[in-house]
Amino acid sequence: GSIDGSIQEVNVSPCPTQPCLLHKGTSYSINVTFASKIESQGSKARVYGEMLHVDIPFPIPEPDGCKSGIQCPIQKGRSYSYLNKLPVKSEYPNIKLIVKWELVDDQDQMLFCWKIPVQITS
Repeated sequence: GSIDGSIQEVNVSPCPTQPCLLHKGTSYSINVTFASKIESQGSKARVYGEMLHVDIPFPIPEPDGCKSGIQCPIQKGRSYSYLNKLPVKSEYPNIKLIVKWELVDDQDQMLFCWKIPVQITS
């Protein structure tokens, strides 16, 4: 679903195997390398937990892509490294789900979108 960009690499760390075991009270590093097909002044991340085909918004501390490793304004044809953290709160239930991470441009179009299976555990 990435209309305005193409993903070159996604790295979730630490996550040696899938589904990623996400331990409560821990933060995980997210690193996405992507190439932009458009120009955009800014970018914004939206993260969801996907359960039974329903997207539940997942708050992240810094949704602004320009404060997450991306040098803005975004230029057409350039590659960028997006860096962020996925904090797993202790109050989350022990559950298996899909994490869906989107980055959108000024026009609300996808620069990237990726999904990864996870299991939240104590």
